[in-house]
Amino acid sequence: MAASLRLRGAASGLRYWSRRQQPAVASLAAVCSRSMASKTPVGFIGVGNMGNPMAKNLMKHGYPLIIYDVFPDACKEFLDAGEQVVSSPADVAEKADRIITVLPTSINAIEAYSGANGILKKVKKGSLLIDSSTIDPMVSKELAKEVEKMGAVFMDAPVSGGVGAARSGNLTFMVGGVEEEFAAAQELLGCMGSNVVHCGAVGTGQAAKICNNLLLAISMIGTAEAMNLGIRLGLDPKLLAKILNMSSGRCWSSDTYNPVPGVMDGVPSANNYQGGFGTTLMAKDLGLAQDSATSTKSPILLGSQAHQIYRMMCAKGYSKKDFSSVFQFLREEETF
Repeated sequence: MAASLRLRGAASGLRYWSRRQQPAVASLAAVCSRSMASKTPVGFIGVGNMGNPMAKNLMKHGYPLIIYDVFPDACKEFLDAGEQVVSSPADVAEKADRIITVLPTSINAIEAYSGANGILKKVKKGSLLIDSSTIDPMVSKELAKEVEKMGAVFMDAPVSGGVGAARSGNLTFMVGGVEEEFAAAQELLGCMGSNVVHCGAVGTGQAAKICNNLLLAISMIGTAEAMNLGIRLGLDPKLLAKILNMSSGRCWSSDTYNPVPGVMDGVPSANNYQGGFGTTLMAKDLGLAQDSATSTKSPILLGSQAHQIYRMMCAKGYSKKDFSSVFQFLREEETF
């Protein structure tokens, strides 16, 4: 099974390795009724751009952490703060029975769970494993089967909101898994997000996230194109953004994460597109959307074009910049 998982992960992740029922929101009463809501240690695997502030919010809520990251330097500030840092995902599973993973790609998630030193090597029966990576929904389903064989519970819970929302604790979590375990997951996820939505069975959280990022990519490209055109027609970019945000063209990419330098403070475009959500990861997520569209025979005409644009950006030196750098890409590319 691990081999088949790796093949699926390779199909959806390696290209960028150079990421039934009605929705229900957990009520406060459901969370409070959870037995003891104890502050026992929580395992946290992956403390990069998103995982770092998410883990810090768990700390702020009084949860001791067992930390692992493939890059030891990423763990240093947690070690300095008195948290436990271990040398493998298996070590995390040995010390914690609630674990959150935040990883870039399907390949990384498969390795963290099913690898030679993965979580499943030492996972305890009854453990709750929450994966907040954005990966192939089929990989989530296969991991859930493997986890179930070990007597533990797996839920997929990808996030939306970006680094800013991760820092402020206002992320949206899209959760897939058995409803009976939702309150247990919400106890932890509610420390990091303001919206925790149950989407259905395992894999539906990933499905919701893929659809969200498909729309986000399209809207960001559209915002960048509109702003670029307006600037070249002589409009002041701040004025144009103001007009868009009081008109029917308004969207998150225009009013919260504007891609034009100088229009907004505190966003990647104000910092040479550093930080935020990387272009490589957006290309990866659009690849997942493309795969899902193919398997379900769903036309995504604009999504396919967005995928090609972000892949082209990766090839032209934008891979480590925030995905809003599509504005800079369009400004510099004259020959389409």
